[in-house]
Amino acid sequence: MPGYDVIGDVHGCAAELKELLERLDYRVDAPGVYAHPTRQAIFVGDLVDRGPAQLEVLRTVNGMVDAGSAQVVMGNHEFNAVAYDTPAPGGDYLRPRTEKNTNQHRAFLDQVPGHTRTEYLDWFVTLPLWLDLGGLRVVHACWHEPSMRVVEQVLGSNRFTSREQFVAATTEGDPLYEAVEVLLKGPEIDLVALGQPRYFDKDGNGRRRARVAWWDDGATTLRRLAVMGETFTTVDHQPYPALPEDEVGEQPYAYRDDVPVFYGHYWRQGHPQRGVDFTERTACVDFSAVKGGTLVAYRWSGEREIREENYVNVG
Repeated sequence: MPGYDVIGDVHGCAAELKELLERLDYRVDAPGVYAHPTRQAIFVGDLVDRGPAQLEVLRTVNGMVDAGSAQVVMGNHEFNAVAYDTPAPGGDYLRPRTEKNTNQHRAFLDQVPGHTRTEYLDWFVTLPLWLDLGGLRVVHACWHEPSMRVVEQVLGSNRFTSREQFVAATTEGDPLYEAVEVLLKGPEIDLVALGQPRYFDKDGNGRRRARVAWWDDGATTLRRLAVMGETFTTVDHQPYPALPEDEVGEQPYAYRDDVPVFYGHYWRQGHPQRGVDFTERTACVDFSAVKGGTLVAYRWSGEREIREENYVNVG
């Protein structure tokens, strides 16, 4: 079984990416592509937005994929970039060009020029939404087989083949929309409906829904189920209070399979901690590379249980 190095959300951090690849013993070969003699890199998506060197990241990763030294799954930022660029049937764009959305994409728009940007957006369209490689699985935000079945039924495989398919995937209430939301952004729970206050995220956006800890198969209380970051605040800019230990029942998104699954998306901080960042069968590899954190990889070599010592980081 081949070895894989699962690399977290890069977000335009090219210097850190190259340092990490070199630490993992990937070297630039004759065609100028990073490669390893016996291993393959797998990127969990979110190559773009926020960071300082997005075009360099795209050239590096795309070159590795074309050469066979890497694979990559779609992240929500790749999905959103395509939707932002694709006209909607009734006018406007599939991802409305609001000030908030434009600001989120600003670094990508500024750093990757028009024709080149279109070429990479067309590449984003074709990226798989997940990878099942037998001994391990990779998805950007949540491994959820019912959502995957919807995608396969609608698209015929684990990936889009045209921008036209993004219409259903961006139409709230459409089964494809709901499935893609879970896979690329993760399931959520409505805090306000459960009597809790709204919160403000790291970018100052007010929200009523929290992400669900689908990797915690024993989560049955609101405090354990809802993912609330340390940077979240109340409306008066105070730290968001601890959620109550109210029972919410067994959650439908819990991962209970024996195959290790790797994911990004969740902006973890510090050193990987068992029970928080990884469990026996699940491992997050997003440690906030672009927000003062580190770019992380997990070196997988066939083990059935996640091991803390297999994490590698730079930054």
